[in-house]
Amino acid sequence: MQYAKLGNSELMVSRICMGCMGFGDAQNGQHSWTLDEEHSREIIKHGLELGINFFDTAIGYQSGTSERYLGRALRDFAKRDEVVVATKFLPRTQAEIQNGISGQQHIEQMIDTSLKNLGLDYVDLYIYHMWDHQTPLYDIMDGLNRIVKAGKARYIGISNCFAYQLAKANALAEKEGFAKFVSIQGHYNLIFREEEREMVKLCAEDNIAMTPYSALAGGRLSKHRGETSKRLEEDSYAKFKYDATAKQDAAIIDRVAELAEKRGVTMTEVALAWLLKKVTAPVVGATKRHHVEGAAQATALTLTPEECLYLEEAYVPHNLVGVMAQNTPEAAKEAHVWSTGNQKIEAKSKG
Repeated sequence: MQYAKLGNSELMVSRICMGCMGFGDAQNGQHSWTLDEEHSREIIKHGLELGINFFDTAIGYQSGTSERYLGRALRDFAKRDEVVVATKFLPRTQAEIQNGISGQQHIEQMIDTSLKNLGLDYVDLYIYHMWDHQTPLYDIMDGLNRIVKAGKARYIGISNCFAYQLAKANALAEKEGFAKFVSIQGHYNLIFREEEREMVKLCAEDNIAMTPYSALAGGRLSKHRGETSKRLEEDSYAKFKYDATAKQDAAIIDRVAELAEKRGVTMTEVALAWLLKKVTAPVVGATKRHHVEGAAQATALTLTPEECLYLEEAYVPHNLVGVMAQNTPEAAKEAHVWSTGNQKIEAKSKG
């Protein structure tokens, strides 16, 4: 396993971050393909054995059970100072807004609930999961700075934002003396490269670590066309993101398969090796042992410039989908993304 510093932080992270969205009680969440605690623990332990020290979860994953599974496994299998734990918080709910809960209060409630779920005194990286257009940016940055000063989070990151939003947030933080975002977790892979328009350039100039999610496009970049899996069949959100461009993306997926056969490696290794040339640590979900192994092995594969060009040249521009398509004040008010799950979490935190 290779390791790198996470942007402007002092955190040394494995070049592969284990995404924990696939862990948790499916009865309380949105995904039927998630693993129960016994099998989640097996995957987490195997990741640790392969040198993965960076784990990403969120309070919104399976109503907090992903955090609980991860926290218990890490306490049993790892030393606290040898792992980097990241979790994410959700926007304020409409009920919180109506009840006058400020952005600062909301963040404090969210981190306290996550720490309880994880069984930890602090997280290494606390991530703003998606832009909250109904909460002033000052309140968000002030709230995050307060939890850093309180020792509940060592550093802060952001997810699902535009480059101008990240630049604006860090400019405000610098002006006010607040903690700045050291990482960005956006949607970036071989068949969705819209981050290259602005975000990649900003991160390179400001030394902000990129830790993209959907690194394998919901499994599409790890399987030959025609192959299937439970997640490919049942992950409705991934279908929403990728089905509309399946015809255009097929050419790239075929090239990944062709290059994998030529190099004697898996498609996973090729797709991640390409991404590893662009970012600090992709977030890779794993629900089977070989998923973890393929991701870890990707760090040892070096693609030539000619191979990278071959993988890239068939790309066509893609429209924004999912959370990023809702990243406007108008769309955010209509969508209330994650609102149902957030209300459940809020109720638990008050109980």
